[in-house]
Amino acid sequence: MALSFAMDIYGCQMNQYDGDRLRTVLTQKGWLETDPSYADIVIMITCSIREKAEQKVLSEIGRYGRIYRTKGRPVLAVVGCMAQNMGLDLLRKFPQVKAVVGPRHIGRLPDVLEGVLNHKAVAYLDEDPREMVDLEVAPLVRSNPFKAFVTIAHGCDNFCTYCIVPYVRGRFVSRHPSEILKEVNELVESGVIEVTLLGQNVDSYGKDFDNGYRFSNLLRDVSRIPGLLRVRFTTSHPKDFTDDVIEVMASEPKICPAINLPIQSGSNRILKKMNRGYTVEHYEEIVNHIREAVPEVAITSDLIVGFPGEAEDDFKDTLEMLKRMQFDLVHTAAYSPRNGTPAAVMPDQVPEEEKKRRLAIVNELQDGISLQKNLSLIGNVVEVLIDGYAPKGKSMLQGRTPTDKVVLIPGDEDMLGKLCQVHVTNASHWYLYGEIISSKDFSDVLEVKL
Repeated sequence: MALSFAMDIYGCQMNQYDGDRLRTVLTQKGWLETDPSYADIVIMITCSIREKAEQKVLSEIGRYGRIYRTKGRPVLAVVGCMAQNMGLDLLRKFPQVKAVVGPRHIGRLPDVLEGVLNHKAVAYLDEDPREMVDLEVAPLVRSNPFKAFVTIAHGCDNFCTYCIVPYVRGRFVSRHPSEILKEVNELVESGVIEVTLLGQNVDSYGKDFDNGYRFSNLLRDVSRIPGLLRVRFTTSHPKDFTDDVIEVMASEPKICPAINLPIQSGSNRILKKMNRGYTVEHYEEIVNHIREAVPEVAITSDLIVGFPGEAEDDFKDTLEMLKRMQFDLVHTAAYSPRNGTPAAVMPDQVPEEEKKRRLAIVNELQDGISLQKNLSLIGNVVEVLIDGYAPKGKSMLQGRTPTDKVVLIPGDEDMLGKLCQVHVTNASHWYLYGEIISSKDFSDVLEVKL
């Protein structure tokens, strides 16, 4: 009887990528993916970016523990950032946890799972921040058959004072371009038509090479792979974003005109405390250059309010910055202390109620900006790759424009995997709504499993 597994994936797109690669390896070994209630083992790929993310995983571990005490199954493998952050404590506290694997040792997991099922607990934690034991496989068995993520670099060397990533994901190292291009070619052969290149800071790609090959070179080479229709990338860092990336975006039509460029604060004083390495003025120069070279571009950003020491004047600077920048969308958060980071022990921590107040003000302002931008698209015809069901149910599908706008469209599963021309009929600050005018079918080479 085949062994069975289930996958619980939390957090970022890099975790989704790792989950799809593990899914591919285990499927190739003859394992069956099933519902967590019936699985021999549940692999939890975890996030530590905020304490709330860890608490959610701990709650699920507890829930599985109640099942484990009754049935002896499933056992758990905790993988990724939270595994690295909590380490052996997970094995000590939870008898249902039999494997703890840091993000830079994920390649060891498939070979030890059968032993784990026989209650041989293992831990592979990332003691050397530059060592990497990766999975040498493309994510060919994916949760989405039409789109795929590809990690191009591991770790981060920026050490923003609020961020735990360098401590749990290790130092920055670029993957060799030949590995990445081979992987993307395999993905295209498997039916992928859109690829997103991932890194904690994609703009640092290649800086650890001595041959001058940089992110702009990789971006161009990936965009020229036959059969690939769209290329995206995330996340960029303003201090490392360079003009050659803009030039490639302007010259290669497959590269989607969408950039996530986190600003984090509109106050230079707070940016310095965050160790971000740029000023608001420098950031605005970059955005102006992008918009001049790629007029159709959509720019999104990330923003933290209530960082330690953020005074009312700093907050007002952030509000004024948002009015000037006119982002398409901003992912906002109230500052959340992470143990082990410099910001967690900084003086002048902002009270929780004040952080909530500022977050509400920022969200109201940005929601209005986003809504106006989306309303301006009503009546336009946009290109949409239909890639899944909308949250409202199977009577509605969803897809994204090249500018990364989510579009909700009436339709059935026959439209999945099609590149459509869509007439925009309505809009909210999160979504566009539309009707299909025409479509091009790519699903004849895909096995749809959505």
